[in-house]
Amino acid sequence: MVGPELLLLLLGALVVTSIARRLNWSAPLVLVAVGLVVSFIPGVPEFALDPHLILVLVLPPLLYSAALDSSYLNIRANMRAIGLLAVGLVLFTTLVVGVTAHLVFPDLPLAAALVLGAVVAPPDAVAAVAIGRKLGLQRRAMTLLVGESLINDATALTAFKVAVAAAAGTAMHPVASIWMFLYITAGGIAVGLVVGVLVRFLRKRLCEGVLESALGLLVPFGAYLLAEEGLHAFGIQFSGVLAVVVAGLYVGHHSPRGTYSTRLQDAAVWRSADVLLEAFVFALIGLQVSTIIRNVELDAGLLLGAAAVLLATILARFVWMYPVTYVPRILFPKIKEREDRPPHLGQVTVISWAGMRGVVTLAAAAAIPEDVPGRDIILFCAFIVTVSTLLLQGTTLPWLINKIGFEGDDARKDALAEAQVQHRAAQAAVSRLDEEIEDVPEHVRDQLRSLAEHRGNAAWERLGRQEEESPAAAYRRLRRVMLSAERDEFIKARDKGEIDDEVLFRVLRELDLEEAALSRE
Repeated sequence: MVGPELLLLLLGALVVTSIARRLNWSAPLVLVAVGLVVSFIPGVPEFALDPHLILVLVLPPLLYSAALDSSYLNIRANMRAIGLLAVGLVLFTTLVVGVTAHLVFPDLPLAAALVLGAVVAPPDAVAAVAIGRKLGLQRRAMTLLVGESLINDATALTAFKVAVAAAAGTAMHPVASIWMFLYITAGGIAVGLVVGVLVRFLRKRLCEGVLESALGLLVPFGAYLLAEEGLHAFGIQFSGVLAVVVAGLYVGHHSPRGTYSTRLQDAAVWRSADVLLEAFVFALIGLQVSTIIRNVELDAGLLLGAAAVLLATILARFVWMYPVTYVPRILFPKIKEREDRPPHLGQVTVISWAGMRGVVTLAAAAAIPEDVPGRDIILFCAFIVTVSTLLLQGTTLPWLINKIGFEGDDARKDALAEAQVQHRAAQAAVSRLDEEIEDVPEHVRDQLRSLAEHRGNAAWERLGRQEEESPAAAYRRLRRVMLSAERDEFIKARDKGEIDDEVLFRVLRELDLEEAALSRE
């Protein structure tokens, strides 16, 4: 899949994404559906899924970008729950699906069935997180979904390696398997920390936003390859996925101490990369259908078996979620003391239903060696689980969230905390101004004080009545109108030949930065 075909796929995926966003539809689900239809059109080239391409070039930047935007503090505060999902649930799903597949496909050895279980075990939270953010899902639920998706791939890929070895006749002892998991996990975390510290050290000395962002683009690939292959000559291999995630969390946690230009540049770069890569992978999922169907003999037994595997995959998440959410609070009083209140039953239900599978499942399936028994059946079942969970759970998740009706007060708490800190920040700014003023004109001092007071009052005003336009909102609206007028005049002057493009671009950047500050989400 190179050359014009790849370019055509990327362009088509972006067009579909644009249309879906205009219609306020879930772009990942639309891309999968369109890919399914397009795959059956005569003359459409075959887009074979290359697992090496996905695991090395697509997965690392997606994980790194998600980690940059994630809260290390929130993930650390919920690490027990995230660990139960990202490690415990993945292993439980592997076992449940493996046993189910062995029962419904008697010719499929148990070891090969466990390979299928490991393949379908890790959910992909991209679609779920997008839906949850749009519908106001509570912050803790969002943290659990994001944290799970960042870590569960490492668990699943480790279980996949163990299961493949067993299916190929080189089974490991259970103790050796546990040791391997701990070994590659600890190593991946260590590599990620080393990369994160090194990147932060280099960024402090580059002092230029473009160079810092360029370095940032190399981080996910460097962390992944260093963990997976960098020490391969010494017989050492760690989890590249965890290395990428830990590096992203470290760099993202320390990014507020960097320069504003780097943050603006990074945000634009990674948002664009996310859109492109997510459009690519979800379109690629849909386009696999015709290829996979051609490689198997469709009959009632295969379809019923795949349906059983799908049902086991979905139910395993529910069977795991409810007990591990509430039972530890009963058995261990310290957990109950540490966590103020038990999670809402509806929140647990939503997280249980948000188990859509993604491209990692198909990439792992495609990476199964040819000598593993029942490889075609595993590929077919993995595809059915991936597409069915995306379309079934993805389309019904918004209805479920609205039906349960979350009424969390995260937004109110955030606004109150912001107002309190912003008030202190304004006072600190005025105090620093008074220290620095020497021979400064009075009108400049008044303007700066007024700006600091405006920012200090704006957050408090947002806590007031929402149906009326606050003074701060009126200021932002009118200032945007003024900026638009300034922008139009400079563009007209450029078109008349009064100023050069270089002058226009410099002025536009200044106006854009101010408008970006006014347009905080």
